[in-house]
Order: sequence, then structure tokens, then C-alpha cells
Amino acid sequence: MTKQTISTQNAPEAVGPYSQAIVANGFVFCSGQIPLDPATGTLVPGSIADQTRRCMQNLDAVLTEAGSSLDRIVKVNVYLADIGDYAEFNDAYAGFTGSDPPARAAIAVAGLPKDARVEVECVALTG
Repeated sequence: MTKQTISTQNAPEAVGPYSQAIVANGFVFCSGQIPLDPATGTLVPGSIADQTRRCMQNLDAVLTEAGSSLDRIVKVNVYLADIGDYAEFNDAYAGFTGSDPPARAAIAVAGLPKDARVEVECVALTG
């Protein structure tokens, strides 16, 4: 089995010792994306919907670099700093999943890097 490291300037640089994604054995394993603007590296202000859209746009950029896409996602993990944001998150997230959404878990956490309100990670099929 080979593994390929994925990196794109169209998504934020990693804020720690990890890769944006790894391609291995027909899958793309994307690291969690918080709502950072890739051009500035700063947290996107606004609602949970605004932050969710930025997370998904960042994942889309990483998946595109890996030769995949949002519609090839098979599993998503969502981390919310406030579970009260769940419904608004779902409304924004639904715009990225199409009619055949992937499996997903949503977890409330005590905090996220850079005081983000949401982080999204995924596993997708290549190709």
C-alpha cells in the first residue's frame, strides 16, 4: 500500500504537525477543517452557518487536490463547540451533501482550535 500526502494552497495550512489529507488504498482521509480563510489564515467571522460553509469549502479544496470531490465522501465527523448550533449547522451542511448524504457523527466538544465553533473531517473515495 502506498500513501500520498495532499497539500493545497486553496485550503488553510495545517495549524499543527499533520497533513491536510492522505490518499491511501482508494480513500482520501481529510484532516479536520476549521473555518479558516485560506488566503489570510484567520477565522471566518459570523454565524455557525457561515463557519460551516467555510469548513466545507476548505474540504472541497482538499478533496479536489486529491482527485476526489464532496459527492465522493463516505464518512464525516463534525465537532461542535455548542450542541445548540446543531440545527443551524445541519441547514448549512445540507447544501453540500446532495441527495445521497454520507454517514456522519456530530459530537459536542469543550473547545476547538482558534476558538472555532465547528470542525469537519471526512473520508472520501478517490477518483
